[in-house]
Amino acid sequence: MTDSSAPVRIVTARRRPHVVIVGGGMAGLMTLRGLRKADVDITLVDRHTYNAFQPLLYQVATAGLNPGDVTFFLRAARMSQRNVSFRQGEVVGLDHEKQRITFGDGGEMAYDYLVLCTGATTNYFGTKGAEENTMAIYTRAQALKLRDSIFTNLEHAAASATGEDLSIVVVGAGPTGVEMAGALAELRNDAMASIYPELDPRRTHIVLVEMTNKVLGPFDVKLQEFAARALRERGVELKLGTSVAEVRPDGVEFGTGEFLKAGVIVWATGVTIPKAVAGWGLPQGRGGRITVDNELRVIGVKNIFAAGDLAVTPDPLPQLGTPAQQQGLHIGKGIASLIAGRPLHGFKYHDKGTMATIGRRAAVVDIKLAGKSIKYTGTLAWLTWMLLHIWLLLGNRNRLATFVNLFTKYLAPSRRTNPIVGDVPVFEQRGEGEITK
Repeated sequence: MTDSSAPVRIVTARRRPHVVIVGGGMAGLMTLRGLRKADVDITLVDRHTYNAFQPLLYQVATAGLNPGDVTFFLRAARMSQRNVSFRQGEVVGLDHEKQRITFGDGGEMAYDYLVLCTGATTNYFGTKGAEENTMAIYTRAQALKLRDSIFTNLEHAAASATGEDLSIVVVGAGPTGVEMAGALAELRNDAMASIYPELDPRRTHIVLVEMTNKVLGPFDVKLQEFAARALRERGVELKLGTSVAEVRPDGVEFGTGEFLKAGVIVWATGVTIPKAVAGWGLPQGRGGRITVDNELRVIGVKNIFAAGDLAVTPDPLPQLGTPAQQQGLHIGKGIASLIAGRPLHGFKYHDKGTMATIGRRAAVVDIKLAGKSIKYTGTLAWLTWMLLHIWLLLGNRNRLATFVNLFTKYLAPSRRTNPIVGDVPVFEQRGEGEITK
């Protein structure tokens, strides 16, 4: 018999610290990696169920890659890291006193540590008509919409047989704009003659517009000159030192008053912080970015970190993938240290350089090694760019699929080019000047 008067021992499971990561981009996934061996429970939050590799979205937009080639299912992170769960949702509120976030669907979630790395969105700089009448390539959905718009314009031009010129305008001559313009030019130069015999490639214009007098502004002058020359050799029309005053549904008006009729207008100039961030009650600095200290903790609040495009450090860093990756990994390891009772360390950015591609056998690379800057262009730079971007993709399946598709696109005979396209609305012309889509 048991003694009913004996004390009962109650055993309860110890609750592990809960780390919530808002944003499944490069910074968010690297934060996960930094917490791989930590004794924590992690919830990854994102409004999308996937991570899209942004540096290659322009290839999706120009029919060089399938969207699945550059997409990683965020729930798949749990396959290699069992302390991770996923919650789809959009964060609309933050109570840093109660350590709780609120979702747009009404749900809430408590946290012990919060990491904010939601990234940025397209910046239209107040340009009249730009948001309504241009197409960005910052998300997978935008890339697909742009791809379908490009081929809709080509199909309608072929069906109408009016012989009018078709212009595609790219605004912004940073890496995204240069890569987009180069890919469009190669699509026209390599594929149009055989795929669209109704159209004269010489009457399809790719126009790159830049407010400053140079392309690839952050790069070395010699690399800028190489990129500009390579673009012109591919038939890209450069409008440097030209501002955009207004974007209309049928074209672009420049600061000079000149108007250029265009079927597609791509906006590839600058990013900004989402408006929702202003309602989170956190300190914001330059460009609305959340201010963090040298350890990447949000200034003035408890247990909140920020990384990537969303954060501004005491010594501001460029809004690029490499700083985001390094910051995310640093935060993950830092939280693991705090939980283990060890102190945080200051973040140090290691500049590994920058690169951009113009097209087949043409790219610019500036690599930082042992404190030295190594710059080169041409075929070797192009191979470096392609192999590095394939390696940076998440998942071996994506790497293999991207390698096969880019190999086919760039190294196979151009007459066998098979663009990866989606749905294109049927063109109908019912009367003079009346077109339905």
